Amino acid sequence: MIVTNKRKHTFYGYLFFLPFGIFFLIFELIPFIRSVILGFYSWDVLGTPKFIGIENFIKIFKDPLFWGSLKNTLYFTLLTVPPLIILGFISAIFASSLMLSPKIRSFLRISFYLPYVLTISVVCLVWGMLTSPFFGLFNAYLFKLLGFNPVFWRENPNLAMLVVAITTIWWTLGFNFLMYFSALQQIPISVIEASLLDGATALQRLIYIIIPLLRRTHVLLLVLQIVASLQIFGQIYIMTGGGPGGKTRVFVQYIYEMGFRYFKMGYAQAMAFIFFLIMFGISFLQVKLMLEAGEEK
Repeated sequence: MIVTNKRKHTFYGYLFFLPFGIFFLIFELIPFIRSVILGFYSWDVLGTPKFIGIENFIKIFKDPLFWGSLKNTLYFTLLTVPPLIILGFISAIFASSLMLSPKIRSFLRISFYLPYVLTISVVCLVWGMLTSPFFGLFNAYLFKLLGFNPVFWRENPNLAMLVVAITTIWWTLGFNFLMYFSALQQIPISVIEASLLDGATALQRLIYIIIPLLRRTHVLLLVLQIVASLQIFGQIYIMTGGGPGGKTRVFVQYIYEMGFRYFKMGYAQAMAFIFFLIMFGISFLQVKLMLEAGEEK
């Protein structure tokens, strides 16, 4: 398009941006600035905010519950991110296999993606019933038939986080599957045909052709899954409530408890700002890795 009037063209550009800019300013930027400022105050919601400087931030780094919740969050991320990436890739490869009939491939695609459309409350309710120590399916049909005693899955400090991680993997695998499946459809068929003419085996095509060509998808999903796992809250709140003994209390839940249970809004906002810095760093890393992947491609 040839621009004949640059000033008029620029004016219309700003005019189209104006509605979004107003909403962003009112509902995003101003609340964000106010929340950052609130991190330097002590406020119990009912009283008047009192300026205390960086006392909240100093207190955070001396708070053992802060470090415990951060540790639990990192542990959950470690439990979920690698399986989600690997299983998402494997399921997409399997559902794209030409060795299977079209009906089977269609069934697999629906089966892999279907759990992702469920709401978090439904997913947690189902898995809560499955892991019930008294009438859950796992105890009733697996352990009782083998003569074992009932296992208290969500009440066991060593198993509770694992149960939440498995629930999350089952629920969110469909997103990774869809992303990988879409990326696989973008691989030129001529590249696969050339490898067949060269006598490459299925494993060689997977290692030397498919995996390298999906580099950008790998990086994108890795960062998205890390960000999503660090923000874990709903599954924990519904299934375990942070227990037993705080073994599943995660970072976002601790912020929620400080702000809305103990009404330490300034302290909660200070932790939320630290959480924002972590998310910002990961997002910056995502952009950098994506750009590098694009240049190599």
